[in-house]
Amino acid sequence: MTLTFDRAIYTDLLSQFTPKIIETEEEYEQTLDVVESLAFNQSRTVEQTALYKLLVLLVEAYEAEHYAMSEASPIEVLNHILEASNTKSADLVGLIGSSSVVQEIVNGTRAISEAEAKILSDRFKVSPSLFIE
Repeated sequence: MTLTFDRAIYTDLLSQFTPKIIETEEEYEQTLDVVESLAFNQSRTVEQTALYKLLVLLVEAYEAEHYAMSEASPIEVLNHILEASNTKSADLVGLIGSSSVVQEIVNGTRAISEAEAKILSDRFKVSPSLFIE
């Protein structure tokens, strides 16, 4: 069954919440409230889905400008994965090298080689590019 897009219904939705570029924290919060209500609506219509997608784009643009995150270094990624997986650096000894090699990598005094990145990616089931600068 193909659902058709009803312009009149969509226009009515737009009049209830007029989308625009988000410029303030208050507008951001208001938009998030609408996005959240639409996101959790199990019986969302085609028109509501279109509004939802538009609002998500506006929220993402605001967040990219106001909540920009710096990219994590390979060492930060590794340390995060170790913590999240409840893995100790000692568990990497023998996998990527000796105890001293592992400590140098974890402490950030030694870069992760491509071969080590491949081993880590296989071990943690992630892309090797996460471990290469």
